[in-house]
Amino acid sequence: MTLTRVVQALAVILPAGASGFLAYRLTRALTTITTAPTATAPPLDAESPPPAPRQTPEVVPDLAMTDRAGVRRKLSEWKGRPTVINFWATWCEPCRREIPLLLKLRQEHAADGLEVVGIAVDSRDAVLKYAQEMHIDYPVLIGEQEGLQAVQAFGMETVLPFSVFADSQGRIVTLKVGELHPQEAAFILDRVRDVDAGRMALGVARRQISAQIAQLAAERARAASGGEPTR
Repeated sequence: MTLTRVVQALAVILPAGASGFLAYRLTRALTTITTAPTATAPPLDAESPPPAPRQTPEVVPDLAMTDRAGVRRKLSEWKGRPTVINFWATWCEPCRREIPLLLKLRQEHAADGLEVVGIAVDSRDAVLKYAQEMHIDYPVLIGEQEGLQAVQAFGMETVLPFSVFADSQGRIVTLKVGELHPQEAAFILDRVRDVDAGRMALGVARRQISAQIAQLAAERARAASGGEPTR
């Protein structure tokens, strides 16, 4: 059974769609991950060695996937410019919500050479239809199984959306899990610009981003419970 059929089946079981278990998996993580190992399952038995933890790579893996025109493209094509690699799917509500922001970021940061690359972990037909409806003008790479492999190559589980921010050298500055918000994106891209210009060390940028994203997430949580303005 393909990934799309599994998701469609779950949508029947959970009429609320993104409000069920999938939404919990898609939106529960709100902090950044910066080249840190992710949790792994325990060994199957006492004699089995524990599996090696997955880890976010230091640089963008040179993956190849098919774009909307059916052309195989490598992520290395965008090396030399700052890049946001956004993992998404048409059935993922927070993924859909952040697409207008991604379109805006690409336009506003055109002078910096910023490119947004979408990796759709979804069926080709669904992605092509949705991309046309949303007027997505940035490159989109498509694949169900290849998309899952790409997720794993970045050290992640299948939790969508997440966005990888890389500098012009292809180094991963940060990996933001969950829906991207405007103030988060602005702060991260400022740090990426500082790293590219040599004004800030990569490690310092990563630490500042992690602290800021955690602070913004806490502010949104307080706003949700107390009615303060959200960011």
